[in-house]
Amino acid sequence: MRAVIIATAVAFLVSLFGTPLAIKGFTRLKLGQPIRIDGPQTHLVKQGTPTMGGVVVIVATVIAYVAGHLALTGLPTAQIAQVGPTMTGLVLLGVYVFSGAIGFIDDFLKVRERNSAGLSERGKLVGQLLVGVAFGIVALAYESTNGQTVASTSLSFVRDIDWLDLSRYGAVAVFVVLVLATTNAVNLTDGLDGLAAGVSVMVLVAYGLIAFWQYRHWCADIAPGGYNASGLQYCYQVRDPLEVAMLAAAVAGALVGFLWWNASPAKIIMGDTGAMAIGGLIAAMAVATRTVLLLPIIGGLFVIITMSLVIQRISYKTTGRRVFLNSPLHHHFEMKGWSEVNVAIRFWIIGGTCAVIGLGIFYGNFLVATS
Repeated sequence: MRAVIIATAVAFLVSLFGTPLAIKGFTRLKLGQPIRIDGPQTHLVKQGTPTMGGVVVIVATVIAYVAGHLALTGLPTAQIAQVGPTMTGLVLLGVYVFSGAIGFIDDFLKVRERNSAGLSERGKLVGQLLVGVAFGIVALAYESTNGQTVASTSLSFVRDIDWLDLSRYGAVAVFVVLVLATTNAVNLTDGLDGLAAGVSVMVLVAYGLIAFWQYRHWCADIAPGGYNASGLQYCYQVRDPLEVAMLAAAVAGALVGFLWWNASPAKIIMGDTGAMAIGGLIAAMAVATRTVLLLPIIGGLFVIITMSLVIQRISYKTTGRRVFLNSPLHHHFEMKGWSEVNVAIRFWIIGGTCAVIGLGIFYGNFLVATS
């Protein structure tokens, strides 16, 4: 718990006080956000708002991760599995940073070309495929002392479904699909001031709670507090759950600090740098916590927003008609006259409800199993 609290606090403070410095620096470098001309006209006032704010969130997370591990150095080894960085941490941070790098390239091209096109869809797809394949392989390649890998060859819901064996190739394919889906879903959600950041905080808090619960009920050789795994009534076959909890808390803390400056009217925009990084991390956390099929519930708002775009495109290409006034969905409600703040807050409520439902399903399974 100490490491989680310290990582959260450090990430929050670095982001809160580091973001104003980024605003000044990005403004001086003229790294302003180009605005799409086919979107709501109220967004035209955002033209030139500093972008790439996700860089601050990523840097704050990395610093917090180091601080969290420094906090573990004074604890007895019976209370923790490993003081130094783990393979789980390296996989999660790797997906996080490299997904953010793809977004950074996209943001940089938008700024350089002074339009909202950025990196081509094919370019993004290739980059995301490379990240997914590379870290999917690593996630299955290295076992811990208790025989666990970061990812599993079984499909999972609230834990591994043993009879749904995917093989290593199938498991890597699932990892890739999750990275592709979640990075793009969070990126689509990042269309209003504070929307993606606020919803992401809720999803990350949910995964932090799941991972910490798994840490307290862990099937490791020595569980937290020195209990032998055989003495636990119900335990989770995962690797390094404390690492997942610490990273989830750190990114959530960094996003809360960033929201101080990103709330409407935003003084800085997270950009694809932050959105893709967060999406990639959430996908990796779903794999590491063995909750792959639970992810669409916890991140339900991301699913809704993505499907609104899919429905719009299919409808327009097949019938020539649009279902929504604009897509993704949050722009539809803006076109109907909702203020940006109202859309963001109401979507936060939906996102938070989805996260709570996902947590309820996860904890409900534990109660049933231990009753």
